[in-house]
Amino acid sequence: MNKKTFLLAGAIAAFAMFATALPAADTKDYPGTALEPSGNPIFTDAWTCDPAPLVVGDRLFVYTGQDIYKDGEQNGLPGNYNIAAWRCYSTTDMVHWTSHGVLLKPEQFPNGRAGVAWAAQVVEKGGKFYWYVTYGNKNGQGNSIGVAIADSPVGPFKPVEKPVITDDMTSGNDIDPTVLIDDDGTAWLSWGHTNNYVAKLKDNMIELDGEITDTGMQNYTEGPWLYKRNGLYYNFYPGMGRGGEVINYSTAKDLKGPWTFRGQVTGAAKNSFTIHPGVIDFKGRTFLFYHNGTLDRDGQKGQGLRRSVCVDELFFNEDGTVKPLTQTKEGVTEPVK
Repeated sequence: MNKKTFLLAGAIAAFAMFATALPAADTKDYPGTALEPSGNPIFTDAWTCDPAPLVVGDRLFVYTGQDIYKDGEQNGLPGNYNIAAWRCYSTTDMVHWTSHGVLLKPEQFPNGRAGVAWAAQVVEKGGKFYWYVTYGNKNGQGNSIGVAIADSPVGPFKPVEKPVITDDMTSGNDIDPTVLIDDDGTAWLSWGHTNNYVAKLKDNMIELDGEITDTGMQNYTEGPWLYKRNGLYYNFYPGMGRGGEVINYSTAKDLKGPWTFRGQVTGAAKNSFTIHPGVIDFKGRTFLFYHNGTLDRDGQKGQGLRRSVCVDELFFNEDGTVKPLTQTKEGVTEPVK
């Protein structure tokens, strides 16, 4: 080996060592920290809840809340939930995940109260990303559904000053927004605790376009997730069942209804009273995201106020009904291509 070849080989080897030693990052467009594959729960760098998946190109993003409740805390929040922020994760194969960290907090909204970052969802329309979130009002009275906008799925997200939904617009308990952009480009917003509501959004995505409809959803508690398959609308949502909340679903030919109750998708989450669905098609397969309370970290045991996101594949029967899903510890074990 001559001197020039030796130096070149040394430089290549040094670069390889340097690249291996770099803080784990995904791409120049979506920087973050790589997570070790762990099965379920899939995110181990924080307690995460209320998963909301979004596909952008060949990448799947999952937006979550972040539980930070510690044993013995009395923070005055409902049920002592302390959900500090909204986080983001992404993957190209469902096995190897990148954490993009905290991207948004409730106190960034003009009337947002710290510690009340309830369920949320991001959708893309016209090259913009809209993050619909539930935050508690600063006066401690009720909640609002607001929206933050970005040019990238990882932000920065800029909150819109005026909320989309306030409690005086319905009978109250206006939480847990889900948005479906229909085939014709129309965006629909659904939300609500105990009662499920749906309304069309204007093209600007930050105002309602018309009346609010109470869908009369059966066996419904909270946390709706709108999904469409083969021309049929689905609403996946938590309802009360054995051991806590379970995931139920209903179907309809029109988002305003009538909705037909179809049954239970999966039972209660392990070690958590709540559960929250997020359903997405990715690379020709369908996945159900949810949370449980099984992740121990920072010297604290996982539990119903310290939840963690999981995922399992979802399957359908030929008639469009959903096959019951068994929650697994393994999750997705082989890369999705």
